Amino acid sequence: MKINKKLIKELVNCLEENKLSELEYSEKDIKIKVARNSFKENSKIEILPNKIELKEDKILTGIEIKSPIIGTAYLAPEPGGKKFVEIGKKIKKGDTVMIVEAMKTMNHVPSTTDGVVKKVVVEDGQPVEYGQTLVILE
Repeated sequence: MKINKKLIKELVNCLEENKLSELEYSEKDIKIKVARNSFKENSKIEILPNKIELKEDKILTGIEIKSPIIGTAYLAPEPGGKKFVEIGKKIKKGDTVMIVEAMKTMNHVPSTTDGVVKKVVVEDGQPVEYGQTLVILE
């Protein structure tokens, strides 16, 4: 059996573009699984517009609001609508910071504490995983 390196590279690119931790591909008697580790404990990250990149010189600190489920994150209640939160906005415990859609159900994600929005880590329509950071508060 010959290894199709081009296919593997495409799967890895798909994994990274969609911010997935694991991807499987199978066709007839061929099965390929590509996976990556999530952020290492004590990893340092820098949030850039539309991307998250590992950096060695910058650490984000603050209160993280994480996704309670796997699904698709939405920053507003409807397309083109006003966003739930923006950088610098003061929010109270229980305020909706985002919606995560799972199986056609819109799940409101509440703030776990009072604070000021420091970073919105995900993009509108981005797939998210359980426990993934969505918003960072000061």
